[in-house]
Amino acid sequence: MTTYDDDIRSVEALKAQAGSSWDAINPEYVARMRAQNRFRTGLEIAQYTADIMRRDMAEYDADSSVYTQSLGVWHGFIGQQKLISIKKHFKSTNKRYLYLSGWMVAALRSEFGPLPDQSMHEKTSVPALIEELYTFLRQADARELDLLFTKLDNARLAGDETAVEFIQTQIDTYETHVVPIIADIDAGFGNPEATYLLAKKMIEAGACAIQIENQVSDEKQCGHQDGKVTVPHEDFLAKINAVRYAFLELGIDNGVIVARTDSLGAGLTQKLAVSSAPGDLGDQYNSFLDVEEISEDQLSNGDVVIKREGKLLRPKRLASNLYQFRAGTGEARCVLDCVTSLQNGADLLWIETEKPHIAQIAGMVDEIRKEIPNAKLVYNNSPSFNWTLNFRQQAYDALVEKGKDVSAYDRAELMDVKYDDTELAGLADDMIRSFQKDSSARAGIFHHLITLPTYHTAALSTDDLAKGYFGEEGMLAYVRGVQRREIREGIATVRHQNMAGSDMGDNHKEYFAGDAALKAGGADNTMNQFS
Repeated sequence: MTTYDDDIRSVEALKAQAGSSWDAINPEYVARMRAQNRFRTGLEIAQYTADIMRRDMAEYDADSSVYTQSLGVWHGFIGQQKLISIKKHFKSTNKRYLYLSGWMVAALRSEFGPLPDQSMHEKTSVPALIEELYTFLRQADARELDLLFTKLDNARLAGDETAVEFIQTQIDTYETHVVPIIADIDAGFGNPEATYLLAKKMIEAGACAIQIENQVSDEKQCGHQDGKVTVPHEDFLAKINAVRYAFLELGIDNGVIVARTDSLGAGLTQKLAVSSAPGDLGDQYNSFLDVEEISEDQLSNGDVVIKREGKLLRPKRLASNLYQFRAGTGEARCVLDCVTSLQNGADLLWIETEKPHIAQIAGMVDEIRKEIPNAKLVYNNSPSFNWTLNFRQQAYDALVEKGKDVSAYDRAELMDVKYDDTELAGLADDMIRSFQKDSSARAGIFHHLITLPTYHTAALSTDDLAKGYFGEEGMLAYVRGVQRREIREGIATVRHQNMAGSDMGDNHKEYFAGDAALKAGGADNTMNQFS
């Protein structure tokens, strides 16, 4: 007995109890509507997807070749089309997630207009986007199931029992478009209480995984820009605790916390850490500061000093009242950040790097795994990297190391189109192609994401259309570049009325009004040209 059958029988029983006043109610229609509305609340989604992530994390621990992936999305429709495409091409959403980027929320979803990635956008826009994404994913489920229900009815009318059995099996084993979302809470948007309140809203909207970074909330910068300022570990751990409390309060006991460190590129701290004993966490944090040893006689008015190992040390303080770390300490600070986060409630790590270099990432992960053997990363395959140039330079260096002749190449100019068909460029492309697989095997990366891909694809596809449409091609630019491809490549949006729910609406009208229903999908509907 399937859930679909169970629902039919349960509604039949309710209908019998209600008597003749429910004569118009068709129990199978109710079962269909329930199947199309599998997830009733965001918390149901959060629990379902948290279970998926925990299963995937365990599978990765056993086999590092089964890493997970996502693309960042900024609108529910974009997320929906991504999952529809994944199901079309790969027949399953397994190991594929969504990523919600704070950068794209700031740039595309704020009422202030485009903003830099500095936590200036409305914090409520984050849970609002999570809710929107899951609304569109649930609608994708409803639409696909509606198509199956229509096929089922047609097979029954035709008396094709084999088709009926096959379609019913598809309905009973239907795989939802709902997948985990890793959602960016930036640096928490304020103090730990503010972090907790926002985390609750995000979880209630459906988020099973929340990513939080160790920057100062009111000085937050994009991870790939300068001027990043970190906080002492105790401050960051308070926010990790706030997120965990939010998960536990709402009953998502296995919610996932991704602790991100920006220390590799952050040369500043807002304040000195509190230290109670030599070697404690605060003392370790302060040990990375850029200091000068002074005597009491050298103290000036307003100086801040640290006493360590019997010495007076004066940290270098900038005009902004921020303190500076010693150059070259970034990787060591990242390792301490990551170990500390995992020892205090985080589940996954995110190390923001300045380039996609497996050896660099692996070097830090090796150190982390000396303390936490099953440490795993979420890694940003960022559009802020010039992937072509980075990997051509890595390929160049690899050829040099092998003693190959590289006199035909200028390492600083390897982005030049003249190198596109060279052996070096081919080697670099092979390295890019296998980067995710290789880094998951070597550097502990459980989840690969691209933060801003759909920001760039929207701009690129619009540029392509505008260039042709407003130029010599005119309407052919749309027909050849968009519609013809949609038809031939099976892109569901070519029947945009169906994608927007028109056929579902017609079926509902028939449920509600029977033969009196006024439907949109008749013979004169131009969408019939795409049937």
